[in-house]
Amino acid sequence: MTRFSDPPDTVDAVFERRVAPVAGLAGQAGDVAAACHTMALRFHRGGKLVVFGNGGPSTDAQHVAVEFVHPVIVGKRALPAISLTSDVATLTGVANRAGLEEVFAHQIRFLAEPSDIALGISTDGQCENVVRGLRAARDLGMATIALTGGDGGRIGREPGLGHVLVARSADPLVVKEVHVTTYHILWELVHVFFEQPGLLGPGVVA
Repeated sequence: MTRFSDPPDTVDAVFERRVAPVAGLAGQAGDVAAACHTMALRFHRGGKLVVFGNGGPSTDAQHVAVEFVHPVIVGKRALPAISLTSDVATLTGVANRAGLEEVFAHQIRFLAEPSDIALGISTDGQCENVVRGLRAARDLGMATIALTGGDGGRIGREPGLGHVLVARSADPLVVKEVHVTTYHILWELVHVFFEQPGLLGPGVVA
C-alpha cells in the first residue's frame, strides 16, 4: 500500500511559490487591460495576431493562435491569428541559412503588416530570437506585447516595446502557469472590448 509521505511543509512550499507570481499578475491588471485594448483596436482595424516562442512557449504560441481563430466558447467572434512556430519547413529553412536567432524576425518581415500585433513569449525573457522578433515587429510598426518571466530579462529592457507582462518567478513551471492564465485573460478581455458598442469605433459588435 502506497502512503502519502511528503511532509506538510513541502506541500505548502509547492503552493506558496505560486502565490506571489499570481498576485503579481493581478497587480498588472491595468497593463493587461491596456494590452487588450491595443489588441482589440488592431483587430478592429483589420490586423492579425502573430505569436511566437521557443520550446514550451512554441506550443503556447500555437495555443494562443487557435484560441483566437477557433474560440472554444460558442458564439465568440473568431479573430485572425497565426503562430510562427507551426511551419517546420520555414523554421528549419531560415535556421539553416540565417540562424535560429532569425527564425521569427525573418517571418515577421515577410508575413506581417504594420497593422498587426506581435505577441512574443519567453520564459526568462532572454531568448535571442524572440527579442529579434519583437524588435522586427516594433520597427515595422506593429503593436508589440511580450510575456516574460523572472525580472523580464532582455525583453523587459528592450526599448520601445508596447506592453511587457512579467510573471515574476525564477521557476519555469510557475512562469508557464502564469503565462497560460495571462493569455487566456488577453483573449477574454479582447472580446469584452468588442462587446461594448462604439468603444472601438462605430458599428463594433461581438
